[in-house]
Amino acid sequence: MRVYLDNAATTPLDPEVLKAMIPVLEKGFGNPSSIHSFGRETRALIEQSRKTVAKLINASPSEIFFTSGGTEANNTAISCSIRDLGIKHAITSPIEHHAVLHTLEAQAKAGNIKLSLVEVDEKGRVKLDHLEKLLAENERSFVSLMHANNELGNLLPIKEVGELCAKYNAVFHSDTVQTMGHYPFNLQELNVHFITCAAHKFHGPKGIGFLYINSKIKIHPFIYGGAQERNMRGGTENIYGIIGLARALELCYEHLDEHMKHISELKDHMAAKLKEAIPGVGFNGDTLGNALYTVLNVSFPPTEMAEMILMNLDINGVAASGGSACSSGSDVGSHVLTALKVNPDRPSVRFSFSKNSTIEEVDYAVEKLKEMFAVKV
Repeated sequence: MRVYLDNAATTPLDPEVLKAMIPVLEKGFGNPSSIHSFGRETRALIEQSRKTVAKLINASPSEIFFTSGGTEANNTAISCSIRDLGIKHAITSPIEHHAVLHTLEAQAKAGNIKLSLVEVDEKGRVKLDHLEKLLAENERSFVSLMHANNELGNLLPIKEVGELCAKYNAVFHSDTVQTMGHYPFNLQELNVHFITCAAHKFHGPKGIGFLYINSKIKIHPFIYGGAQERNMRGGTENIYGIIGLARALELCYEHLDEHMKHISELKDHMAAKLKEAIPGVGFNGDTLGNALYTVLNVSFPPTEMAEMILMNLDINGVAASGGSACSSGSDVGSHVLTALKVNPDRPSVRFSFSKNSTIEEVDYAVEKLKEMFAVKV
């Protein structure tokens, strides 16, 4: 049996998304920047996709800019804001994705900004009182805090943070890569200047995402070389990816309640089964509280085979992740779990679910884990 429980890393392409992409892959080859009919046809497809995305998150089409994915979108929001908006101080947390942390650290190292890290509690929740203190002490800050942590699943109170940023005239960027397609967004009700998206996190194709830029904010391009994306992002557009992103997002919001219920039940079922099967098992972060319903970060009892859990799961056909998927293959421990002061002797595994996951798959994974820990119940 092969079981895929690493959906926070990437998700399989939805057949309906592929179906939407195939006609364009076969015949929609015109360069959207060309003025002849072939180019105009693909340009129309891109603009229709932009309208679809904007409508789904209650934004204006003029605020949606297609990118190569979440990393480029995050880099654009951060680096261009610092360059173009007179930002001299930035605030982030020690548990952000490296696409945010490393970008801000590079800006600080170059002397472009002073960087402050907002405190998080033992569950990885941002301390809002400390955030307000940092905002009050530093005029016109740039705040970058992710909507849901990719390793723990903790959810940021994004509306409350936006209101704090508005109070202190701060620019607010939120990495929404893990939540786009999994929660409803109404950007008319959120005080956020930038949000980011990667289609492959919600059954769309890889290599495509978008950056939302609030119409009140004006930045210049991060990538130069052409007038694409309304002079905002040089480079010939990924037409097929854009079509796939829009269709994938559309499908997510058509079936949101149904998928949320199904996945939440799987997560709760796995947590209960693990507690029953393996004495001493625990959960990192706010996993069972105000958390992303697709992610369960499990802390196992100390064992000599700590470093072998993922390999043994893989041998048994179960795919999971040890922290952030973007650090796979690295021998450096999770910076997120280190920030939470999680006991390094306790191995941690992130299981993440999708609409395709089944209760039989979860039970199989739990059974294999039980065998690994040689627990007799």
